Amino acid sequence: MDFLNEVMSRFPEAISFAPGAPHPQTLEGVDTQRYVDRFLDHLVHEGRSPEQARRRLLEYGPSRGIINDLVSDALRRDYGIDATPNALVVTVGAQEAMLLVLRTLFRPDDSVLAVANPCYVGIRGAARLLDLDVLPVGETDLGIDCDALEEACRASRARGRPIRALYVAPDFSNPGGARMSLACRTRLLDLADREDFLIVEDNAYGFTAASGSELPLLKALDAGRRVIHIGTFAKVAFPGARVGFVIADQQVGSPGGAGLLADELAAVKSMVTVNTSPLCQAVIGGMLLEHGGSVLELSRRRAEIYQRNLSCLTDALDRHLGDGAGPGIRWNRPLGGFFVRVQSPVPADTELLEKSAVKYGVLWTPMRHFHLDDAGDFQLRLSCSYLEPEQIEEGVRRLAALLTEGCSS
Repeated sequence: MDFLNEVMSRFPEAISFAPGAPHPQTLEGVDTQRYVDRFLDHLVHEGRSPEQARRRLLEYGPSRGIINDLVSDALRRDYGIDATPNALVVTVGAQEAMLLVLRTLFRPDDSVLAVANPCYVGIRGAARLLDLDVLPVGETDLGIDCDALEEACRASRARGRPIRALYVAPDFSNPGGARMSLACRTRLLDLADREDFLIVEDNAYGFTAASGSELPLLKALDAGRRVIHIGTFAKVAFPGARVGFVIADQQVGSPGGAGLLADELAAVKSMVTVNTSPLCQAVIGGMLLEHGGSVLELSRRRAEIYQRNLSCLTDALDRHLGDGAGPGIRWNRPLGGFFVRVQSPVPADTELLEKSAVKYGVLWTPMRHFHLDDAGDFQLRLSCSYLEPEQIEEGVRRLAALLTEGCSS
């Protein structure tokens, strides 16, 4: 984020495919006071007095959260995930959820975190803070390479440091845009049972799937309780609320007897951020209530914008970088999410980005920031979420000029 912000601040007039930020139109009409009032009415309807409801938002809240029941109901209604409120912890965005999960699951030099490669930098950053070893596993357009993962499990176990957990984003991952097929999801869950590891599922972009193309989340298929599910309201509501959540319904041992992994996450959270802001939770709770308690209804208009923008981006790439654009230029065609990967004929490094900004007026993100090896050195990431269709069209025209004229000169 610091890298992207620095580049964008230096070239404010350039068309930027760099940030994976929500579209400004999705922030229109966000009336935080109305949502807070709606949530207060909900608390009163549950049996609290108006003063008790008000104090609920002004005092320290439980580390586990105060909208767990609403989130639990929404996940059951929308995704078929049957998680009780006490199996959820409401977090300060998905990023805190990642840190809490890794801190609770891992001890340094004990086991290994596997990640899909390329990988979201947030999980790698959390692992780095905790001095955890990260093992990259290749990803195809149909999801994690289960053959490579199985081999990695055996090799890690033979070295005395087994894979404890795998981080994946099954639906339109950042940055790769890959979507895990149903067959891959099923095989991954079977592999987790057989090789005895947990799956950390990140579901930031699943809501952008076109109607009729939805696939079940890993957590919805999780008969063996192998999946720890991380969600966020940053994209489906708005990022400034900083509200995410984690489902951790695994049974674990503790000095006082058996409990849920969510209990341990809540205990760690109480030592980190104490609790997630009750006021921010109230805003999200009110938004859910106003949309019938459904995440999908809350996100429907947003999903339409992102589906439109993604179509605009891939169509523009076809027009400007189609047949005859030059050797070595190609791109993937994700069915949802914010991101498209483009293969470049020359290294997509900071030198090329500087040239792209100065001479062509277009910004993007080098994929090398997301890879744990050199596989991304000739790739760049385009994000279409923040732009208008006409900006996407003009931005791709400029990018095409860079990749054809600029890279051959």
